[in-house]
Parts: sequence; C-alpha cells; structure tokens
Amino acid sequence: MLVHPKIDPVALQIGPLAIHWYGITYLVAFGLFLWLASIRVRQTQFAQAGWTRRDVEDLLFYGVLGVVIGGRLGYVLFYKPGYYASHPLEIFAVWKGGMAFHGGLLGVIAAMGVFAWLRKRPFWQVTDLIAPCVPTGLASGRIGNFINGELWGRVTSPDLPWGMVFSGAGPEPRHPSQLYQFGMEGLLLFGFLWWFSRKPRPMGQVSGAFLIGYGLCRFTAEFFREPDAFLGYLALGMSMGQWLCVPMILAGIVLCAWSARRGFPAGEKVAA
Repeated sequence: MLVHPKIDPVALQIGPLAIHWYGITYLVAFGLFLWLASIRVRQTQFAQAGWTRRDVEDLLFYGVLGVVIGGRLGYVLFYKPGYYASHPLEIFAVWKGGMAFHGGLLGVIAAMGVFAWLRKRPFWQVTDLIAPCVPTGLASGRIGNFINGELWGRVTSPDLPWGMVFSGAGPEPRHPSQLYQFGMEGLLLFGFLWWFSRKPRPMGQVSGAFLIGYGLCRFTAEFFREPDAFLGYLALGMSMGQWLCVPMILAGIVLCAWSARRGFPAGEKVAA
C-alpha cells in the first residue's frame, strides 16, 4: 500500500506570482499538440490539401478557447446545474475549479466547426487532423490530477500493491485512477490513433475512432474512479462519466460507418 506524496500544487513561487503544476501540464498539453499537429500537416493527405504550420497555430488558438469555455460550461450543465442556476456569477469563477472533459470536447467541436467554416475546409478533415494529437494532452492533464491528489479512485483491497492512500479521501487505499486514465485515454489511445492515422482514411474515420476509443477507455476507467460525491451512482449503477460516454461511443460508430460508406480520403478537397 502506497501513500500519495502530497506534492505542493505550486511548482514555482516568484514573489506574488505562483506557477501551479496544473498550469504547467496545460502548457505541456498545448505544446505537444503544436508539435504533433505540425507533423500531421506534413503527411501527404494534408500537405496536398494545402495545410500549413500557420493553420496549426490557428487551430491551437481555437482549440484553447473551446477547451476552456466548453469545459467550464460542461461542468456547470452536466454536474451542478442547480447550484449554478442559484449562483450564476460563480460560473465565471474558474479559479475555484470545475471543468468537464465531455464539455471541453463539445467546445472543441464547436470551435473546429467555426474554424472549418471560416477557412472553407471540410469539418471532418479538420477533426481528423487533430484527433490523434489530443490524447497526449489528456495524459498531461491526468498527471496534473495526480499531482494535485484529486479525482482519486475507488476504495480497493489493502493487498493491491499499487493501492494508494490519498489525503482527504480517508485512510483506505484507493485505485490511483488518474494514472489508469493517463495510461488508457492518454498513452494507449495516442498509440492506436497515431498508428491508425498514418495512412489516408475515409474522411471522418479517424474522428470516429477517437470517439469510440476515448469513450471505451473512459467508460472502463470509471469502474475504478470514485464518482462525484454530489452525484454518486446514477441509473444502472453507472457514473455520470459513463453515461456521457455512451452517446460518444454510439456517435463514433455511426461516424465510422458513414465515413466508410462515403469514402472520401481525409485530405481530399471537397466542399465543406
């Protein structure tokens, strides 16, 4: 049985300026996206469609807005709608925490839709480009969760060698579910999507694979993650995270089937 090391959430203090580990993980996530997407635009199917490094930089800007706005609104609407309806001004208090991945995903989808419309590019071409670059950012975020000792796992047997006691979660050992998610929705999903997207696929296929892959990884991880105390378990004993993954997986299956039938290569210049 292990004990969480209680890492100081502040990585560096310079006078009144505090740099938090969680902020650093966000910077790492954005840096990895910039690097990986720059590699993607040099691949034949995207290079032939006229994608450039400047496009990647613009995508990052749109994506950051989508993550922050969507992630916050997703938390407000999916997890605490009643509370924020009574305290609407606290919706803007992002420094108090409260972000939801599924909301962030919807925010990014909306942001990519705006980008595609403004640049007159097919929407699924845009999402196929960025999909394999997202899991490393998710992995970085889970490391931030682990450093902060938050979003811990469910209680497990004291015999589990990597069971961990988290401060504030009681004396029982728990699954370090942040690390499970780091491995599954981060490293594993990245490896699969990067391999899957190395050769041209029908437009929308890589995006569909991301939705299915993330949905399955997150759904599985939720069996080891402690559900939010204010929600607990919902219908059929599933957590909110699992219920939000169900439409995500179904949407991915429909998208993969539709793209396979349509058959346009991801980099082909077709009408948006």
